Amino acid sequence: MAKKIAPYDALLVCSFGGPNHPDDVLPFLQNVTRGKNIPTERLAEVGEHYYGFGGKSPINEQNLELVAALQRELAARGYDLPVIWGNRNWHPYTVDTLRDAAAFGAKRVLTLITSAYNSYSGSRQYREHLAAAREELGAAAPQLDVLRAYFNDPGFVRANFLNIAAALDSLPEAAAATTHIAYVTHSIPDTMQLASAVTGPGYREQHEDVRAVIDDMLAEKYGVKFASSLSYCSRSGDPRTPWLEPDINDRLADLAAAGVRQVVIAPIGFVSDHMEVAYDLDEEALETAAEHGMAAARAATVGVHPVFISALVDMVLERAARENGETVAAPTVGALPAFGDTEPAGSCRMRFNEVTGIPVLAGEAD
Repeated sequence: MAKKIAPYDALLVCSFGGPNHPDDVLPFLQNVTRGKNIPTERLAEVGEHYYGFGGKSPINEQNLELVAALQRELAARGYDLPVIWGNRNWHPYTVDTLRDAAAFGAKRVLTLITSAYNSYSGSRQYREHLAAAREELGAAAPQLDVLRAYFNDPGFVRANFLNIAAALDSLPEAAAATTHIAYVTHSIPDTMQLASAVTGPGYREQHEDVRAVIDDMLAEKYGVKFASSLSYCSRSGDPRTPWLEPDINDRLADLAAAGVRQVVIAPIGFVSDHMEVAYDLDEEALETAAEHGMAAARAATVGVHPVFISALVDMVLERAARENGETVAAPTVGALPAFGDTEPAGSCRMRFNEVTGIPVLAGEAD
């Protein structure tokens, strides 16, 4: 008989969401930008990215694959834990998924956020979203816990390393002297970066730690040290507002001018190939590399890599054990410590020292 993972009745995969059809694109973007006074003309411009992919985002199918992969791994280990899926910005909405889960008797749900790093947009905004879902459901709402940040979990880092190594092996030259590893993540405003570092290592520092670990792993595998750097993509909003730089396209131009002939574009900031990867990297960045005469390979995101899926299930079991009173260490790689099961007060606000009054998930940041 399959084993239960007490105290949890389900594992919720909570993601950003994306359109499934051209008619979904504008309403989806309006959901994402609600309250930000973004002109309709600008939304239409962003929408063109989605229309180029048939009006749908790849994130939804990849979330379904993630749910199925987690369910298979749990079953293979002999565990019975339903895996459910809800989104912040499009169907299936988290509140609807939790309503259904509660109707089937779920009292306590562990949540996996599809963002490995801590920042406002990658962690606190999801906790605000989860708090709002519980408030809407009222007394019927299940208790929600959130799986800790996993950017420095050994499985997440190793899956990225294996994908980067595969991309390296696909390039025509073997010489490290002419090859650069261009790590990439989603840019955020400078003020959000400052806020992310108030109670612990900041968003940029988390990525730099992962970069350093993978650089060492690559050096051990290939016997040479590859040059590398961290770049950003997908900045938006008022162009007068400072965001983390450099943009990946500017980085590629600079690398070409410095004599780099090959580049691996490594999207370590993303769990799956959603629009920021499919458009900003697979189209724009690869086109920039080609324009500058560089051979380029885009490493896969961790997606449903078996090493990553196994690590996520390990983390679920680790968290359940701690909730049951066991002392279980959180394994990490790199120089930074494991983040806690709950966030300290004031963590990951949108801006440094900003207090909005927006409720966050109970037991998390104020």
